[in-house]
Amino acid sequence: MTIPATTVNEAQHEVAEVKEIISSLWDQRALILLVTALTVATAIAYTLWTTPEYEVDTSIRAVALADLDELNESELYKLLPKDALTRLGASMQSYDVRLTFFKAHPQYLAPLQLPGQPIEETFDVFNEKAFTVESIDPKKSTSLTETIHLRLRYPKGIDGVGIVKDFTTFVINSEKEKIASSFQTLVTNRTVQIEKKLQSKKSAYEAEKTSKIAQLLEKDQLQKQLLQDELKALRQELQARRQNRIKELDEAIFIAKKLGIVKPTTPSALGDGDQARSGSMMRTEVNNQKIPLYFLGQLALEAERTTLETRRSDDFTEPRIDAIQKELSLLEHNREATILKERDTPELFLKDFAEIRGELTHLKHLNVDFSKLDLARVDKEASIPTSPIKPKKALIVGFSLILGLILGIGVVILRRALRSLRTTGVDR
Repeated sequence: MTIPATTVNEAQHEVAEVKEIISSLWDQRALILLVTALTVATAIAYTLWTTPEYEVDTSIRAVALADLDELNESELYKLLPKDALTRLGASMQSYDVRLTFFKAHPQYLAPLQLPGQPIEETFDVFNEKAFTVESIDPKKSTSLTETIHLRLRYPKGIDGVGIVKDFTTFVINSEKEKIASSFQTLVTNRTVQIEKKLQSKKSAYEAEKTSKIAQLLEKDQLQKQLLQDELKALRQELQARRQNRIKELDEAIFIAKKLGIVKPTTPSALGDGDQARSGSMMRTEVNNQKIPLYFLGQLALEAERTTLETRRSDDFTEPRIDAIQKELSLLEHNREATILKERDTPELFLKDFAEIRGELTHLKHLNVDFSKLDLARVDKEASIPTSPIKPKKALIVGFSLILGLILGIGVVILRRALRSLRTTGVDR
């Protein structure tokens, strides 16, 4: 029976304490309101003295493939819309690109730049938390196309909208210039390669032509020398024949003189010379043996010998000499070699020349208007924000009000606890 009584007394005591605390809070409500007011005033002062920060963003989407058709049709540079967007995103994240932009537009950081401070230091402080670049993958989000979001957080006094717009334009133009430079380098390199290829083919053709001319002339020279050797040998042979014939005639003349043969005769006629002839006689002689030369008679033989001795040339006695003279005359000029030497435009005779010339012409007339080339499309333009993102005045003031009430109540409770401790100490 003692336990329930004790429990009732403790419960009554606790209720009394709560009532006393509430009463104390009410009695010291002025203190609570004062602490709350000071806390709220501090929060308001913070919101008033803190420089507001704003945030502006822009969205860039990939263009259609047809917008890059002029560049891709050149067959030298391939660029897909996705790749173009990726290049822009990488440039926006590049420290060097951002620094180059602010060096070209120093007016944007002028409000933050201290006297004598280099723009690089000002940019480092501003760039640390200012830019945010996000790539939206359609496979991992509700977006149907790839998008790049560029956000900029900036303090009051900075033209954030102008920075975002001009920076976006600067990045796009910079990438266009890089692509144009790369494209022109490819065209130049390709042109140089083809010209070197053409020059190499020309050199090879000239070497081949020179070699062929040399071979033709050498072949003709060899043929001429062989014919001249043959002609010389033939003439020597004819001369030897003539000399041999003269010697034969000398012997035949000597014999004819011994035999008294002055005019041509036959062996049978010579045998019947001393016999008397009566009436008409016809003699037919059939003999398979060659009649000796002296039977031609002294007069005929001497006439032939005189003719042979006075002969200046034996060429007419050999038909082959005329043929050799004809061949030598034809070999005086090689028409094929002459025509090869007279070729002024060797490229016309090169293999694949038309294809190479066509490719060179295509490269020299290749012109892409990069000013009209769209690498990406600005889907959402940067606009002036309606309110700062920092500080959030309503949230800070509301939180300070709650905090002030809590602090005020805490101060009152602490004062009451201290007073209770003092009273207890005095009673003892």
